[in-house]
Amino acid sequence: MNVLSLFDGMSCGQIALNRLGIKYDNYYAAEIDKYAIKITQKNYPNTIQLGDVNNIDFASLPKIDLLFAGSPCQDLSQANNDGKGLYGEKSKLFFKFIEAKNILKPQHFILENVRNKYIEEMDKNVGLKGIKINSDLFVQQNRVRYYWTNIKINTLPKRPNWKGNFLLLEKKLF
Repeated sequence: MNVLSLFDGMSCGQIALNRLGIKYDNYYAAEIDKYAIKITQKNYPNTIQLGDVNNIDFASLPKIDLLFAGSPCQDLSQANNDGKGLYGEKSKLFFKFIEAKNILKPQHFILENVRNKYIEEMDKNVGLKGIKINSDLFVQQNRVRYYWTNIKINTLPKRPNWKGNFLLLEKKLF
């Protein structure tokens, strides 16, 4: 299986795949932050770094089976009121995910982004409705996110009780 992760960060896609025991052959990463790349290469030295997503010719890549992306949200965030939104300098990178998805036609894809007023437009571009999930289902953090995926999700976990010592809870969960 070949995986492409756009906006890879510290390679959370590989962390998730490894925790789930999902094997992959090649993991391609588009990332520009030198520190994130350094962490990724330390933990996953076989990662194939592609650099800036704006410079990738998606048609030149091999068959991609799984596409990950968490496109930049700075221009979409409710904390940023400059009015540029989905077409702002950083958040317009969402359309690089759409380009990759349309060219590569991966068997599976997952896209994540923040709650914002462009969700319906994002739904239209992705081709399906995003699923609203609060991060507090998984971590001790109240952050609403939207996920678009063609992977069937049967159920979500129940909201945990986050009272008490987080370190003890972490030991129970992991």
